[in-house]
Amino acid sequence: MLREIAIKNFAIIDDLRVGFEQGLNILSGETGAGKSIIITALNTLLGSRADASMIRTGAEDAELEALFDMDPDGPAAAVLAEQGLDPAEELIIRRILSKNNRHRVYINGKLTTMQLLSRVTENLAGISGQHEHQRLLRESEHLRILDQFTGLAPLRRKLHDCYHEILPRIRQLDELKAQKTEQTERMELLNFQKQEIDDTGISPGEDAELQQTRKRLKHAESLYQTVGGAVEELYNREGAVAERLKTVQKDIEKAAEIDPGLAETAEALTEAAIRVEDTVDHLRGYIDGIEFDPGRIEELDARIDTINRLKRKYGGSIEEILEYRDRIETEISENENIDDRIAETAAALTDARQRLCELAAELSEKRRAAAEDLAGRMEAELESLKMGNTRFTVSFRDNPPQPDTPDWLCMDGKAVTERGTEQALFMIAPNLGESPKPLSRIASGGELSRVILALKAILADTEPVETVVFDEVDAGIGGEVAEVVGRNPP
Repeated sequence: MLREIAIKNFAIIDDLRVGFEQGLNILSGETGAGKSIIITALNTLLGSRADASMIRTGAEDAELEALFDMDPDGPAAAVLAEQGLDPAEELIIRRILSKNNRHRVYINGKLTTMQLLSRVTENLAGISGQHEHQRLLRESEHLRILDQFTGLAPLRRKLHDCYHEILPRIRQLDELKAQKTEQTERMELLNFQKQEIDDTGISPGEDAELQQTRKRLKHAESLYQTVGGAVEELYNREGAVAERLKTVQKDIEKAAEIDPGLAETAEALTEAAIRVEDTVDHLRGYIDGIEFDPGRIEELDARIDTINRLKRKYGGSIEEILEYRDRIETEISENENIDDRIAETAAALTDARQRLCELAAELSEKRRAAAEDLAGRMEAELESLKMGNTRFTVSFRDNPPQPDTPDWLCMDGKAVTERGTEQALFMIAPNLGESPKPLSRIASGGELSRVILALKAILADTEPVETVVFDEVDAGIGGEVAEVVGRNPP
């Protein structure tokens, strides 16, 4: 609980220290005396936003400090222990506000962060002011209040987690289905391209070989004349190279018998004669292999055109075409299992949806059962606050599916959200004969103040907050009702 707060150079407060006792403590005074400033200071110590405008005029900084009794086994102590801070029975929070907006936070004398401050103070104190009236009028808060009253936070958290586990799976399934639709056309294209390349049966270097073969065919007559003439000069005509070389060879062999120094030369001439004969044999074979077939040139041109067409479509060379073909084959192979992936994702979604629907149904059932209990408790509390004829009910409205709501998030015609399948609405009929209407449409300021007090009293057992601060709790209340409220603190 809050035991003491010290305020220095904050707003209009110069230096103030206020102590508190166990139970009800009341700050009273005329308008402008500074009561709300004390509440603002406490709120700032609890982690609300601060800025330099809060510093008292003429001062360089403001200093706020609060002393709390802390349960060593409570959540605040657990947070401190987690951060390596000593969870003593007393907790001292100190904030220093500077004009340069470089504010500092201390917990038990150690400099810390705003994030840690918010975690530590989360359950230390709660402030209920005019904003609490507005919160109560927001229908989105009613479901949270009902769940808090019923202790359904753990179940609601399970639903929340399950819901957010399903969302990415739904997106994944949609993406896979879209991918399959796109793939149907792309796979047709890739299979066609692969088949087109395979049907040509091209091989590396084939285009160069084709060009060379075509060149030989085109110049076949010239090659025949040239090579045939070479054979004539080397061997066939009278006085050919082979004949004259053989004569020279025999002459040198005879000379080598006289002078052995010519033996090596004679041997070289013998080898030369043999090489000439081998060359003539090769040239004769070449002549026999020369084609004189204009139709064959047309076939080669058609083949070259086919390869050039593939080059224009798939790469600048046969090697690049074959590399592209390998990439196609890999992509086709990788995407052949998309149906299996869709089936696996859908099966996982089915299981997750069943779990989601079970949690949503359980939560809805417990909420509706708790609504009657809350209504009875509220009417009893309101009776003690001079609203004895009041009827309080909790109305439920199912979440309607929207056009873009996935079927996976629908059950029994209702949309399942992270909060469940319904919205809760607090209804009130302050007077006999009236039908219940939403709080925002019927409750006066005084009635709303008492409804908040009644709710706070009922929720006190479920809230871990040890200190509850009411700012202008008597708004709209006067006379006998004010006396009753004063005698019935929550």
